[in-house]
Amino acid sequence: MKVIFLGTPQFGAICLKAITQSKHSVVGVVCQPDKVSGRGNKVVLSPVKLLANQLNIPCYQFDKIKKEGIEILKSLNADIMVTAAYGQLLSQEIIDICPHKIINVHGSLLPKYRGASPIQYAILNGEKQTGITIMQTELGMDTGDILLTHKVDISDDDTYGSLSEKLAIIGGDLVVKALDEIENNTIKKVPQNNDEATYTKLIKKEDEVLDFNDTMINLINKVRAFNPSPITKFNINENTFKVFSVKKSNIFNNNAKNGEVLVANSKQGLIIKCSDGAVEIVELQAPSSKRMSAKSYLNGKKIEVGAILNG
Repeated sequence: MKVIFLGTPQFGAICLKAITQSKHSVVGVVCQPDKVSGRGNKVVLSPVKLLANQLNIPCYQFDKIKKEGIEILKSLNADIMVTAAYGQLLSQEIIDICPHKIINVHGSLLPKYRGASPIQYAILNGEKQTGITIMQTELGMDTGDILLTHKVDISDDDTYGSLSEKLAIIGGDLVVKALDEIENNTIKKVPQNNDEATYTKLIKKEDEVLDFNDTMINLINKVRAFNPSPITKFNINENTFKVFSVKKSNIFNNNAKNGEVLVANSKQGLIIKCSDGAVEIVELQAPSSKRMSAKSYLNGKKIEVGAILNG
């Protein structure tokens, strides 16, 4: 079948690559507009655009696909569209362009974790299992019929980055299988049980800050869920530190305040009081510095015991 692929980040690129390596033909790719980043205002191409360029597949970018993309998408004469972390809502007019309409690669076992951040929320909530759903796209928020699913275990050391990659690889294989079955008219559609639906929210910049009034496990899960993006942070003495890894600590001081530095040295590391104990900051990045272990940082820098970390 002739496929139009819509996606933007690495998750989408992995799925796109799987389709290009199948018997199906990708006749066009759509991704979000390029972003400008860094001090030099350099244009950063998304992983999906980079792959499309490498494979010489026409790539289109629309500020608002519902207004700008309809005629171009129609002109490609595709049989079906596939979306995987594209990043824009689609209209019914776009859904109806292709004979087989649109299918989506979603990073959860629907109807659980509908919405924009299913992988992060599975880690945030301490889930031990998630998966991939290939679904038929309709106007509702991830409400369409389920076509195929695959379960995936979440390990204790999985981050958003590692889990997203695992799910994307499976998603690529699964969406190719779905395309094969749609082409052969053997696909089975299962309606979702809306009573079992849960929803996620878009991760925002203000969500990055670590709140040490929270529990040990919630802090650990948040750091995992935000690694490698957008990365959790704490502030101390007007300096912002990025946090890449934390773990439970056995050190406890019931008289300390939440967010208070209990230990800060190169042997024991950086240990912070939270609501039900303490956590050790394992890996961090100081302002104008590189990513390193907290112990390495404390080998040359000082953080005062008794200082309070905050947002």
